Amino acid sequence: MTTPDRYHYTETQKEQGFLVGVEMRTHRYQNGLLAIEDSLEELAALSNTAGVEVVGGTIQRLNKPRSATLIGSGKVEELKAYRDELQVDVFIFDDELSPRQQRGLEKSLEVKVLDRTALILDIFARHAQTREGQLQVELAQLEYRLPRLTRLWTHLARQAGGRAGGATGGVGVRGPGETQLEVDRREINKKIAHLKETLEKVRAHRARHRARRQRSNISVVAIVGYTNAGKSTLLNALMQRVESDKASIYVADQLFATLDPTTRQITLPQGKEALFSDTVGFIQKLPTQLVVAFRATLEEIAAADLLLHVLDITHPNALEHARAVEDTLRELNAADIPMITVFNKIDVLEEELTQLQNELADYADSIPISAKTGQGIDELLQRIEQLLQEQLIDMTLRIPFDAGQLVSLLHEQATIKTETYDEFGAHLRARVPEHLLSVFEAYQEV
Repeated sequence: MTTPDRYHYTETQKEQGFLVGVEMRTHRYQNGLLAIEDSLEELAALSNTAGVEVVGGTIQRLNKPRSATLIGSGKVEELKAYRDELQVDVFIFDDELSPRQQRGLEKSLEVKVLDRTALILDIFARHAQTREGQLQVELAQLEYRLPRLTRLWTHLARQAGGRAGGATGGVGVRGPGETQLEVDRREINKKIAHLKETLEKVRAHRARHRARRQRSNISVVAIVGYTNAGKSTLLNALMQRVESDKASIYVADQLFATLDPTTRQITLPQGKEALFSDTVGFIQKLPTQLVVAFRATLEEIAAADLLLHVLDITHPNALEHARAVEDTLRELNAADIPMITVFNKIDVLEEELTQLQNELADYADSIPISAKTGQGIDELLQRIEQLLQEQLIDMTLRIPFDAGQLVSLLHEQATIKTETYDEFGAHLRARVPEHLLSVFEAYQEV
């Protein structure tokens, strides 16, 4: 199996996976944002990213889920036939299975059974490069696996590398190895508690870092979007446009290629500096365990001054992807942050662009670009700077000579419109960041 040098895997043979999608006919049971056929295609892409060779798939539509196996008994028998005919190693379900359903299916099918959540957690375990990312993935995996402890497949886990991102052991069992998966529940709970405590320290450190950043008045722009929408490519394009010698960040045409956040300082057209953060991609049915475990990382989004929502305008499910991102932003309490919707990959389009823009007309503050060719990047930078400027407050100030340090602070953190001096001190008209209003209110001229 050939993989990017970045990950250093040693697997020699792909597991053969068979996909199973279930759609509920009644509104009582929630389906995903995508049509079941499109969701299964996405599951196939996830499986490929996890190193699984997809050999087939099937869909069942039900009035209600079966408590023991999710699917009906007839469909279980059908899966047995596919298992024998196609030499299936693992069945992958498009929705999260309850522990009872997973055990029931594995007992009936006598092969490994995974769900979408386990698959995504496995991909995150592969791609976590920093210590923080590995801790977050390990916590999410342990909390997911704790109620699913079973002896049926633990022999597979003994091959796991013992850290998030371990390459062996097959899909769904990477990450915490033998020492975590084969101890009793009490020990796993202790491990979970320790990870939470460690990550809480990480969260506190990030909060202190954000506070220092706010005092320095460097605006933060968070790049968000559906997985594989082109977020990392956009950050590279922004860096290359202003400083061509800056090192580029890793880009790959696969789901969740970027897991650990990357931040770069970029000079805007009028000379102000801003920090741009490339964040982990979102996806429909994003596992709750990941949202909770990655709280320290995702809080960076909620603390941003501006969001760039990158949308792959060429994807047939672009509207559904946009809604999935918006749903996640609401969950992160980030829905009210000013946002520019960036329609990416317009280089692939010609006459279809106008039609697609009409379909996406609800996104009023939007800019079409090509992160690959650089088309529209200058306009995007100008719009970013404009929106960041709109967050400043106009003030007319009179600052005495004995408070000269405040004039220096204004030059560092505000936009000076006019500046004059007389025998009493400095008179300034400036646009001041909101967090500094309390500092300058006493010097405001009526």
